[in-house]
Amino acid sequence: MTDADDRKGHRHRLRERFAADDGAAMPDYELLELLLFQVVPRRDTKPLAKRLIDRFGSLAAALAADSENITRIEGSGPAIASYLKAIHQAGRRLAREDIGERIGLGSWDKVIDYCRAELGHLPRESFHVLFLDQKNGLLAAEEQSRGTVDQTSVYPREVVKRALELDAKALVMVHNHPSGDPTPSHADIEITRAVDAAAQALGIALHDHVIVTRNAHKSLRSDGLI
Repeated sequence: MTDADDRKGHRHRLRERFAADDGAAMPDYELLELLLFQVVPRRDTKPLAKRLIDRFGSLAAALAADSENITRIEGSGPAIASYLKAIHQAGRRLAREDIGERIGLGSWDKVIDYCRAELGHLPRESFHVLFLDQKNGLLAAEEQSRGTVDQTSVYPREVVKRALELDAKALVMVHNHPSGDPTPSHADIEITRAVDAAAQALGIALHDHVIVTRNAHKSLRSDGLI
């Protein structure tokens, strides 16, 4: 058997395993290996998949990684980075669409899932705002600022200005802590209260400020900090 035959057989077996349960039981590296089939047609993708998982920690983190960092992995390149980022973007849009109709108490778990999918695996802090209409329908979900590994700058007037532009009646603030600890900092609490005061003055409600990590989240509303 040639290497090409062996590779073809391996890919066929992996696809069969995926088909059994849509990949639910597959470890991250095998699911990533399967994804890489589409962009690496004539090479064993297992070593690259394992290198990506080892470098970034999980499939989700590999998809969320910066394109430049993906291309630095041995065996990778711009085409692979673009492909993985396209998958990541598709996942983000799917999560956003899932909360698109209504954000309410009954769908709060979906909001958290969206926030973690959008931000939980990012290597740098990123601050987003969900702008809602009077019935809590999602008008827009936008990044307001991007920071370093542990700090981002947020300006309450810019948040409120954008809310007025969209005729938003309520907000949900969300940002990530790349450290993995979702505990709000003093600065997190202060900026939340500043945005809340600015929004209330214009009749806009701040529903919550959610801090997410890969595996956890904190709600400043639930913790009594708003």
